Amino acid sequence: MEDHHVYRCSICGEHKTEGEGIRIVLGFICNGCETEMVHTDVKDAKYPFFIHQMKQLFMEKNA
Repeated sequence: MEDHHVYRCSICGEHKTEGEGIRIVLGFICNGCETEMVHTDVKDAKYPFFIHQMKQLFMEKNA
C-alpha cells in the first residue's frame, strides 16, 4: 500500500493528494487552481483574489 500525503489547496481549500498539485513554499496549489490562475487575465475580477491567496504562501504564520 502506498502512502499518499493529503494537502489543503491554499487557493480553493479543497484537500488533494500530492500528485494532484504543486507544493510552493509552505503551501500547496491544486492542479485546477493552478490552471485557472495561469489563464486568468489581470483585468478579471478573480485576479486580486489569486494575488491575495498567493501572498499568504509567502507570509510567515503567526508573524
